[in-house]
Amino acid sequence: MASKKKKRPHRRSLAQQADRHALYEEAVQDPAGDVAVVRRLFRKHYGRDPRLLREDFCGTAALACAWVAAHRENRAFGVDFDPDPLGWGLRHNVAALSDQQARRIKLLEGDVREVSHGRVDVTVAFNFSYFVFQSRLELVNYFRKARSTLRRQGLFVLDLYGGPESQRTLTETREHDHFDYVWDQDVFDPIQQHAVNHIHFEFPDGSRLQRAFTYDWRLWSIPELREALEEAGFRSTQAYWERTDSESEEGSGIYYPTESAADDPAWVTYLSALP
Repeated sequence: MASKKKKRPHRRSLAQQADRHALYEEAVQDPAGDVAVVRRLFRKHYGRDPRLLREDFCGTAALACAWVAAHRENRAFGVDFDPDPLGWGLRHNVAALSDQQARRIKLLEGDVREVSHGRVDVTVAFNFSYFVFQSRLELVNYFRKARSTLRRQGLFVLDLYGGPESQRTLTETREHDHFDYVWDQDVFDPIQQHAVNHIHFEFPDGSRLQRAFTYDWRLWSIPELREALEEAGFRSTQAYWERTDSESEEGSGIYYPTESAADDPAWVTYLSALP
């Protein structure tokens, strides 16, 4: 009787082995850069360093962890409603801190409009996550909550993106050492300013992590955000525009306060607001 052939073990693709949160942090986030921006903006207004940070929509809390690691007196809250990235952040980012640093960070699961604690120096909403609020009422209510989290000498900082290229369907690929990051603007409705975007990851073996992340957003403009912040009670706002490197003609990573800017097909910038 002929023996049965042994089946070769199934070889998992790189996409099947991939950790989407680790890929996102490598491709999208710059926690050290964000810490530097927040510190610089706060010092500009108050002449001292902020010590207590709240990171709204914190995901894996990469920024909050970088914050407590940056100075022995820094403390942070990270708030997110999704237990999946919060759990990943505890296992990877918080676990990578020293015991002394880890005692100065607290991750809180819940709606950013409902979670409360002692007031902080700075609250941030980065990675455009507040775009999830698609009506003005929702947005203003969130901004009111953000204002309530701040001390009298406090600062609220947002990032946002825009430009004509943000208002169309397109796909952009950026190469990294071991994968390609794919930004997919899948849907855009100009009447509603409604966008559905995806992040995919592609690997050298030809495999693909399809729709690793999906975002259902309203694309808010700078004037709309500033008006909503004013309605929420903030006493002043400031836009910060990125300088262009004269040699590469790309963004320099240096932001300056301004009330006007030249036409730009695709931009990312910051807004700050004083309570």
